[in-house]
Amino acid sequence: MTELGLDMIAVLAAVSFFAGFVDAIAGGGGLLTVPALLLAGLDPAQAIATNKVQGVVGAASATYTFGRKGLIDWRSAWRFALVSFASGVAGALCVRFLPRPVLEALIPALLIVIAFYFALSPKIKDADAQARMSALAFGLTVPVAVGFYDGIFGPGAGSFYMLGFVTLLGYGVVRATAHTKLLNFASNLGSLLLYAATGAVVWPVGLVMAGTALLGAQVGSRLAIRLGSRIIRPLLVVVSGMMALRLLLDPANPWRQALKALF
Repeated sequence: MTELGLDMIAVLAAVSFFAGFVDAIAGGGGLLTVPALLLAGLDPAQAIATNKVQGVVGAASATYTFGRKGLIDWRSAWRFALVSFASGVAGALCVRFLPRPVLEALIPALLIVIAFYFALSPKIKDADAQARMSALAFGLTVPVAVGFYDGIFGPGAGSFYMLGFVTLLGYGVVRATAHTKLLNFASNLGSLLLYAATGAVVWPVGLVMAGTALLGAQVGSRLAIRLGSRIIRPLLVVVSGMMALRLLLDPANPWRQALKALF
């Protein structure tokens, strides 16, 4: 990694503030910060690992704000978070063994489905609805799968947590967002600890970005509490769509490779 000047660090801090704001409401902040870190000169492993620092702090900041407003049911949520943490560690451990092309082909399609679901479903409201599965069944499935994915790859993990809380546990949008931030924090923390142990984190950059992500998450979480589905729903649709587009535009994406082979 080349030495970063103060001007580049200032740019990364500003990007991280906006990413923390977006992450607190709809997730997807890594869509902004990881490319910014790559453009700053970090290699891919350093960019992903360093991004986890601001991701952890931003998610913790948002979780604190939502928790203070009584929007997190800690009796069940801490168990979900523990599972997400362990799954994030497992995902980071397996990052070199699982086929990335499969994820790179599958994730954009799932994000597009999520965007359409939140855009069109009449069930997406601030009020809670009837749960479709027990908390135990949910805890043994969604945090396991999404936490593992967050550790191994990451883009869209918040959208997947949100979808699970809304469709399977019947949470209203604001309450689902609050619990999503807690689980995001847990799975990010698990993978960050593993990345830190390998020496991949560029701590000076990560800590500066974490500070501004904390502030951005405070603004975003307070806005989400105030406006509810009026801001969460459209922003979630936009961010999910943008993440899908960003992944599909990658020249290495299997969908692009398949189209090039056809045409």
